[in-house]
Amino acid sequence: MSKYKIGVISDTHGLLRHEALEMLKGVEMIIHAGDVGDPEILQKLKEIAPVVAVRGNCDKGEWAYKLNKTEVIKLGEVLIYVIHNINDIDIDLEAAGFNIVVSGHSHKPLNIEDNGILFLNPGSIGPRRFNLPISMGILNINKEKVNANLIELDSNI
Repeated sequence: MSKYKIGVISDTHGLLRHEALEMLKGVEMIIHAGDVGDPEILQKLKEIAPVVAVRGNCDKGEWAYKLNKTEVIKLGEVLIYVIHNINDIDIDLEAAGFNIVVSGHSHKPLNIEDNGILFLNPGSIGPRRFNLPISMGILNINKEKVNANLIELDSNI
């Protein structure tokens, strides 16, 4: 398969919104960029699609320590680096051949390309923080072409 639709979420902090679950239906994979908050969230996500999750700074306990701080995903020709806090990257992304970096932590949605690498932070779909949006991302991969869409969820909570 060379065409993928991937749901990208982060910073659930124990809250998995129904709207997010609806938006994730039909994806081939879900990436959770950390601060999961509750292992039940990963179980619910696995009912939709395979999950790749990293440990965030708020993820504590035995279940959380089973999660790596970083993950590498290869889908066809595309290489994805997943980390919770983008400031913790300690490798040369270009030299390593990464096409996409997925991060969380800031709760601020980000979708930019820099030096041929797509940087995607889906924002947070957990509890609202400050005046930041409740958001998630969808990553579309078609052979070596990649693009991402940020989706703001309409939520008052």
